[in-house]
Amino acid sequence: MTPRIPIAAITDEFAPGLATALDAMKPIGMEAAELRMIGSKNIMDLDKDELRAVKGLLDSRGFRVISIASPLLKCVYPGVEVDTRWQQDAFAAKYAVEDQASLLEHALLVAKYFTSQIIRVFSYWRTVEPERVFEPVCDALRTMAERAARENVIIGLENEHACNISTGAQAAKVLEAVNHPNLKLVWDPANAMVSGEVPFPDGYSMIPKGRIVHVHAKDCHMDGHKPVWGPLGTRSVDWKGQIAALLADGYPGYLSLETHWPGPGGDKLAGSTICGWNLRGLASG
Repeated sequence: MTPRIPIAAITDEFAPGLATALDAMKPIGMEAAELRMIGSKNIMDLDKDELRAVKGLLDSRGFRVISIASPLLKCVYPGVEVDTRWQQDAFAAKYAVEDQASLLEHALLVAKYFTSQIIRVFSYWRTVEPERVFEPVCDALRTMAERAARENVIIGLENEHACNISTGAQAAKVLEAVNHPNLKLVWDPANAMVSGEVPFPDGYSMIPKGRIVHVHAKDCHMDGHKPVWGPLGTRSVDWKGQIAALLADGYPGYLSLETHWPGPGGDKLAGSTICGWNLRGLASG
């Protein structure tokens, strides 16, 4: 059962402690990681000694870092009304719009330290009129892509239901408007579904395939407007169809687990382990 697309995970979906997470990921066949939270801190807030300790743990277990899961553009754009229907998961990051330029510079340093090619970003917290911030989002992404190009790093825009670019259709529109080789998409089918789109085949069909740099894997069904997260491959996202399409389209990246499911009896480590093995099976089909 060898994955036809390599698999990875956001480490804190397994456990806050990096060693515990990596030791659970390794038997599943994961040898790559996304860094978001380490202990109680966001990856952007670790000091030099803490970053060195993280690198030591990764190196000792044979893991590479494929993405810095930064909170860039997870902030309120000035002068707009935030849509309070959506939960704003900040993952211990509290940065305002005026902090974004310095945050990008720091993210580039962290990416270089871990030799990661991708920095994940967002599109400002969702407003009641997302179309009003479309141009500012494009301007910010263009600026980041131009800066990242000088470091040979990709800015990976994640479609996020709590932000203004949340579906495949919206992501495709941004990628068309910002036609820069260093801006690509972190495609999250479940986020698109929470936003009211059928992610596969509908949303995926609109995205330029060469602009997908990374894929997040999680699963849920909807209870009205609320997502109910569950074991990967058992809910409403057509993961078999999505993975088959990625293979057919020559997708070169990873499938990265972002569990979200609290797990059986609230045991997140067990839940992510279950989802990890499910991901391996789906990726091997």
